[in-house]
Amino acid sequence: MTEKLVIIGNGMAPGRMLEHLLEAAPDRYAVTIFNAEPRVNYDRIMLSPVLSGEKAFEEIVIHGDGWYIKHGITLYKGHRIVAIDRDAKTVTSDHGVTESYDQLVIATGSVPFIIPVPGKDLPGVLTYRDLDDVNAMLLAAQSRAKAIVIGGGLLGLEAAAGLKERGMDVTVLHVMPTLMERQLDPAAGYLLQKAVEARGIKVVTRANTKAIIGNGKVEGVELMDGTVIPATLVVMAVGIRPSTALAKEAGLEVNRGIVVDDRMRTSNPAIMALGECAEVGGHVYGLVAPLYEMARVAAAGLADEDRRFVHSDTPTKLKVTGIDLYSLGDFADGDDREEIILRDASAGIYKRVVLQDNRIIGTVLFGETADGAWFNDLKKKATDISQMRDTLIFGQAFQGGASSDPLAAVAALADDAEICGCNGVCKGKITGAITAKGLTGLDDVRAHTKASASCGSCTGLVEQLLKLTLGEAYNPAAVQPMCGCTSLGHDDVRRLIKAKGLKTIPAVMQELEWKTSCGCAKCRPALNYYLVCDWPDQYADDYQSRFINERVHANIQKDGTYSVVPRMWGGVTSAGELRAIADVVDKFRIPTVKVTGGQRIDMLGIRKEDLPAVWADLGKAGFVSGHAYAKGLRTVKTCVGSDWCRFGTQDSTGLGIRIEKFMWGSWTPAKVKMAVSGCPRNCAEATCKDVGVVCVDSGYEIHFAGAAGLDIKGTEVLGLVKTEDEALEVIVALVQMYREQARYLERIYKWAKRVGTPEIKRQILDDAGRRRTLFDRFVFSQKFAQVDPWSERVSGKDKHEFRPMASVGFAEAAE
Repeated sequence: MTEKLVIIGNGMAPGRMLEHLLEAAPDRYAVTIFNAEPRVNYDRIMLSPVLSGEKAFEEIVIHGDGWYIKHGITLYKGHRIVAIDRDAKTVTSDHGVTESYDQLVIATGSVPFIIPVPGKDLPGVLTYRDLDDVNAMLLAAQSRAKAIVIGGGLLGLEAAAGLKERGMDVTVLHVMPTLMERQLDPAAGYLLQKAVEARGIKVVTRANTKAIIGNGKVEGVELMDGTVIPATLVVMAVGIRPSTALAKEAGLEVNRGIVVDDRMRTSNPAIMALGECAEVGGHVYGLVAPLYEMARVAAAGLADEDRRFVHSDTPTKLKVTGIDLYSLGDFADGDDREEIILRDASAGIYKRVVLQDNRIIGTVLFGETADGAWFNDLKKKATDISQMRDTLIFGQAFQGGASSDPLAAVAALADDAEICGCNGVCKGKITGAITAKGLTGLDDVRAHTKASASCGSCTGLVEQLLKLTLGEAYNPAAVQPMCGCTSLGHDDVRRLIKAKGLKTIPAVMQELEWKTSCGCAKCRPALNYYLVCDWPDQYADDYQSRFINERVHANIQKDGTYSVVPRMWGGVTSAGELRAIADVVDKFRIPTVKVTGGQRIDMLGIRKEDLPAVWADLGKAGFVSGHAYAKGLRTVKTCVGSDWCRFGTQDSTGLGIRIEKFMWGSWTPAKVKMAVSGCPRNCAEATCKDVGVVCVDSGYEIHFAGAAGLDIKGTEVLGLVKTEDEALEVIVALVQMYREQARYLERIYKWAKRVGTPEIKRQILDDAGRRRTLFDRFVFSQKFAQVDPWSERVSGKDKHEFRPMASVGFAEAAE
């Protein structure tokens, strides 16, 4: 018989618990979740990138609405539980909803600590715990005014960095002498303060807040020494407390947190607690790794399996771009302890390893953290380091002699060495999954093991394991520089354009420290595309940064002439259009007219100076550019479908025309070809296109990631939808996801291989909210993209491009 499982809270820990439970006992429980926040489950440790602009909220959603529907889970959004009746075994929300339970899990998280000073309730005083806090900060940041962050710990510094990226003048107030004193020793704290100040953030240590001042709203902060610092926004990030009020009112045992045993059971056997609200073995936790271990333990208990929670130290890492620090264990001074230290003042590097009886008990790394996992492994295994004492501080590669192979350190790690601290994933699990499942990229590894899927700080190690395991078969495009002008890869450039709000090519090159003055033929077109995609309403397309075909909106031929392809919607034409093409061919003595594989007509051999006149005549007949030259939507090939064919199941021609008219003019990382076939006989060859639709009796089968060029590849099936409207929304969202995530010149099938079909299905089919957001972003960008470039040139735009130079002749065409 199905049991009733009720969960109070929908954070990361209960979400991970459900994943494990659905694997171990998929049909045992009818699950109901009450979430005080009015939204789905998301990755809270990635709120800092959302605040800084590096990520959108949609990118940090863990379980979208579709996931809950798929698993039959009832989710009450915006329902705060106000009462637990242990005798009746029911819970009641503030909206009056009462649910009974057989098993109850409390995951109420934590609440931010508010300093009890005058002015703490003034408008403009915020905390930093959830998405509502981030949204409030983003709204305040629009003023570009002054902000004060009280608290120099992890959250405080991440909030300060995010607000600075948003253009605010930020001051951090910290009551202790050095930043992050709980995780860093004074030396590392000093270096951290220098790094933070180098980013334009003021830091005041030994700052004891006396009051927050203001008349009706925040105007500043007064310190105990009388100093007044003006501000329009004050963010309190001084710590958190387990949220235990509900459990205490229900009569459960509560200390600092809700007291649980090593199986996550409270003092009531039918009730579990996990996450930041729980206290296990005298510890409460705020980092994600132990919370995820609690989730595994709780899921095992609900599935009648035996797993116990065991305390282990978790590394601390700061999510501020460009600041590398790593801290683990006990690094306090003591008579029974020794320390090994390495300092490099010019490079800003500091390393300290604390030893007790020749075993590592604590590590602090700043500026260079690659050996963090190795030091962690040595500590966890209590390895005797006496034989490597002289070289220990230099890292793993120096043990037994320095190695010129950068992968040597990773290769030497034992299979049980922890790589991903957030998710507790060891080296052996990652390499085993790569081998067994044929994984080829970072997103594959994330999907199958969850390594690097949380805070991302272990991404470099995971990529090294991919290279180590796959050897020559690994395509390291993600970590290769996009060209010789920069050391950054495509992914980092895209991320930093958004994070730093860069909206021109010169701004990108300056802020990202390009090595050349103006870039090159590889990076300029890529940067131009990324800016067009990221800032459609603000960036002015730089046609000089495009390849020659896109610059003149026609395809250059080997003799220096051009070909012109008018758009024929879905491959359908008329007598009038055909007459207009014939007239143009005669008038300009075009030597070759050819029908293309995309169901259009190509006119080849047109002189460059004749292009505007050719376009003018075609425009009078109603033609627009077919974008046969573009990194954009080329064609939507169709068959005649149900209107004419006796096998047709749907109006494939009509759908193809609708898609093409909706999406034409959109720039993409590489060319995109589509097709719609009216039945499984597939006359339009939809199963080898970038995106294809095969119409069937029950609806529309969406395909993607095919290839029929240098590579031959059949499509992947994304899924089946029932209506034309759904098909259009899915296709548009899929293309927008590709536009936002792919690297320049990366075709859809290569992008899909890198990201993984399951992840694409999750975002496009399973998560209706994410799909609609992608769809809306595409629609917004089309307001600025759906302009016929031929008519622009006919009206005189860039007319100098088409004026012949007698002294140059055809040399101009070979530019």
